[in-house]
Amino acid sequence: MDNFEQTLKNPVWHALNEAHKKFVITLNGVRFYNPKICSFGAFEDPEKTSKALNEYAKLTNYFFLVSENTDPKFDEDFVVLERKIEGVQMVLKGALEDCNITEEIVPLTEKHVDKIYDLIWLVMPGYYKKRSFDMGSYFGIFIDNKLVAVTGQRIQTNSFIEVSGVVTHPDYTRRGLAKQLVAYTTKEILKTRKKAILHTTKGNGAIKLYEKLGYTLTREMNWWYFHKK
Repeated sequence: MDNFEQTLKNPVWHALNEAHKKFVITLNGVRFYNPKICSFGAFEDPEKTSKALNEYAKLTNYFFLVSENTDPKFDEDFVVLERKIEGVQMVLKGALEDCNITEEIVPLTEKHVDKIYDLIWLVMPGYYKKRSFDMGSYFGIFIDNKLVAVTGQRIQTNSFIEVSGVVTHPDYTRRGLAKQLVAYTTKEILKTRKKAILHTTKGNGAIKLYEKLGYTLTREMNWWYFHKK
């Protein structure tokens, strides 16, 4: 198994040991992102997660552990499992399928941080923090000077970059904006000579869109959503 295939099995763990090492906080052998950047963590040994979660809960109110198929252990006296979010991982293993990009796609900068945050939280609250912007490049579509669709880069290792933050304002859906943004962001990733991957919830209708662009389902990837008690 090559390094790329290995990192896919535990993407957050490897990201925090490679491209995103500068963001890592290690607690009892469990790796977490600095909670100002992202509230994700990952582990190899579930016996270590209970103590680690208790410590991380002192830093942030809510947080996620990301795991393919191993259940983390946690201390119910200190943290609460809000829910297990069943997700899937998708990988672009071949060529990106053609996508006609008709909209002007704009690289987003520091001045857009608040607009990105507001749009993502409108559609998908809980997953994004303002400084998640520091994890990778973000791109957007403006209509009438309003940011109406955005896509960015999140988890990164030495071998892949994840497409994430795929969000369209509810008033501007069904216009193909998300497809164009995902295609554009994927092209930008491929320019770095890294692989492109993404994660989404199991059964999400967007999976068909991603498959049309050439992405393939590879495995389950679950998000365990906790909050401090």
